[in-house]
This record gives sequence, C-alpha cells and structure tokens, in this order.
Amino acid sequence: MFQSFFPKPKLFFSSAAIWTLLSVLIWFFYGDQMGTALGMPPLGADEAPSISLGFFVTRDYLWFYLYALVWTVSFGLFWQFYAKDQPWRTWSIWGSAFIIFTTYFGVQVSVAINNWRRPFGDLLQNALTGKEGITAQNFYDLMVLFMGIAFLNVIVFVVVRFFVSHYVFRWRTAMNNYYMSQWQRVRYIEGASQRVQEDTMRFASTFEGLGVSLIDALMTLIAFLPILFSLSQYVTDLPILGAIPHSLFWLALVWSVFGTGLLAVVGIKLPGLEFKNQRVEAAYRKELVYGEDNADRAQPMTVRELYSHVRTNYFRLYFHYLYFNFARSFYGQADNLFLLFFLVPTIVAVKITYGIYQQIATAFGQVSNSFQYLVNVWPTVVELMSIYKRLRAFEAAIDNEPLPDLDQEYLEKGE
Repeated sequence: MFQSFFPKPKLFFSSAAIWTLLSVLIWFFYGDQMGTALGMPPLGADEAPSISLGFFVTRDYLWFYLYALVWTVSFGLFWQFYAKDQPWRTWSIWGSAFIIFTTYFGVQVSVAINNWRRPFGDLLQNALTGKEGITAQNFYDLMVLFMGIAFLNVIVFVVVRFFVSHYVFRWRTAMNNYYMSQWQRVRYIEGASQRVQEDTMRFASTFEGLGVSLIDALMTLIAFLPILFSLSQYVTDLPILGAIPHSLFWLALVWSVFGTGLLAVVGIKLPGLEFKNQRVEAAYRKELVYGEDNADRAQPMTVRELYSHVRTNYFRLYFHYLYFNFARSFYGQADNLFLLFFLVPTIVAVKITYGIYQQIATAFGQVSNSFQYLVNVWPTVVELMSIYKRLRAFEAAIDNEPLPDLDQEYLEKGE
C-alpha cells in the first residue's frame, strides 16, 4: 500500500515526522529572533492583525514562507536523490509537500476570517444597542473585505481538491501496478480481483479524505492554539472549576480527549465487523459470478446459505452501530452547550464584547474539532481499517508471511 508509492515508507514517514517536529520547535522558540535578524520582525503587541488580503503578505508571513520553503526543499531534495529507484517519488515527495503547504494556507484563511469577526461583531453590537455614528457603509466595507478573503478561500479549495484527486489516482495506479506485478502470488486470495480493482481505489480515496483532514487538524492546532491562549485572558473564572490559567485551552483538550476516548471504546468492534462484512459480500458475489458461466454453481441452497451470512453480519453491524451512533450523537449535542456553559460567568460579568465572543467561539471550535479528529472521522477510520485488512492479505502473500486469520479460515473452508 505504501511502499508502492512512497520511498522506503517507514524511514520516510519517521524522518518526515522528526524533521517537521524539529522545524516547528525551532520556529516557536527561535523563529521571531531569526526573522528579526533578517529584517522581518513579528508584529508588535500594539499592531492589530490585518483583516484584509494584506494579512497574507505581512512580514510575519513572508518570513514564514521563506522558513517553510527552506526546510521543505532540503527534505525533498534529500529523498529525491536518496530514493532514485522509486518511480513515484516525485509525486509522493513534492505532491505531499504541496498538499501540506496549501492545507496550512487554507487554515490561515480561517485565521484571517477569525480576525475579521471581532470588528464585525463589535460593529453589530454597537448598531443593535443604538450607538451613534454607525452607518450602512461601515457594514458594507467589512463585507467587501470578507468577500476578498472568502474568494481566496474558494480558489485555494478548488486548486487543492483538483491536485489531491490527481495525487490519489497516482497512488492508486502505483498500488495497482505493484499488486499486478505479483499477481501469481496473490490470485488465490479470496476476491483477489476485487481487492486489486476496488479495494485499491477505495483505500486511496478514503485515505485522501482522512489524510487531508488530519493535516488540516494539525495545521489548525498550530494556527489557532496561540490565538486560544491569547483569548483565555478574557475567561478568568469557570463555573465549578474556578480560576484556571489558559482555561480555554484546557477545556478544549479535556473535552476532546473525553469524546475521542468515548467513541474509541464504544466503536472498538466495528473495524472487524466491517472487514468480515466485505468478506461475506465477496463470497456471495463470487458464487453468483461463477453461476453466470456454470449451471452447477449458484444453486439455491448455496446462495441461500451465503446470503444468510451477509444478513447475519449486517444485522450484527446494525446493532453495534446503534449504541455507537447514540454515543456519537449525544456527545455532538452536548458539544453545542459545553463552551457556552463555561462562558456564562464571563458573559454575565460583561468582560467580553460580542466580537470577542465570536472570536472565542470560532477559535475554541477550531481547536476542539482538531483535537476531536477521531470523533469526527471514526466511521471513515473503520472503513479504512477494514480495507487495510483486506489489502494486508495481499502483502502477506507477497512477502511469504502467514495470512490474516479470516483469510486462513476462508481457505480452510474452501469457500
């Protein structure tokens, strides 16, 4: 799955993680000093962040672009020359780098919009309370600024999705070519043709969604955590808990860990059931295909038995999804009130304006959703794990390793 597209996957991903962590640490601890030395100092505390397209060409961001470019190009060039035998290295290395950068840029668009929310929210509050001097033009001016940022967001989104679609198809092609080169070793595996044709397609497309959303979650944390730390100064007292430093950050972290742990526990049986579901469906479909060319196959008793396996497994899935969906839905509804409950004392004490509340709600939602990555994508993770189990049988056969238990069971029964 990975070695067909990425150069030396274990080493590549581990080195990428270490390289990224090192670059992030240096940026957070020494980035400002390095930028100042190069004539691009960070914005001062008294300088309000831009709420227009100029936000993306401030000296802060120009310095960040340069910094990220140096780290990315040095990493990419090393692997470009180190893994010359990997035919897909250009797509896997530089394509991945492009996706990561554009995803981060998309997150920065969200930051720019969040900066816009404060002046707009305060303007709306002043207008609703009858403050003098508020005109329609004030609203129109802010709306024009928002349209500029939103239009940029549309362009970035369309370009990224177009590129990712091509990136994923190249990955699928790499997997297809690799498995077909080993066809004589894997053709006896149950549903071999389906695994090569359908499972590679589903794995690539599913991994596309999960991979991009994971990168987006990590980039969102990097971008919005400092904002959430800064906004925590307005929320000094929490109900029940009292005064907690950086309260908004800890609330987002604890609530998200709770939700992730909850769904991981209640959904622990789903991956295995999804995998078994694909296996019984494949066995049923295979018998029907044989019946198209052989009158002795797909007999009523055989078909009825195979379909009963499909029915039993689906009903078992429905039962387990019943309590999983209940827990997921309950957590989602509680999430709507969680932040508001802890902000009530701050709101009643009039410590924040409506604009600041908008910023807090947006930043908290962004950080909380990033921490809740597994909560949001768990059904997709279940599907991906079941596909992975099926493709893993291919790789076990190629590497002369024992097949997974369910595939061994299939061969022993002669299905």
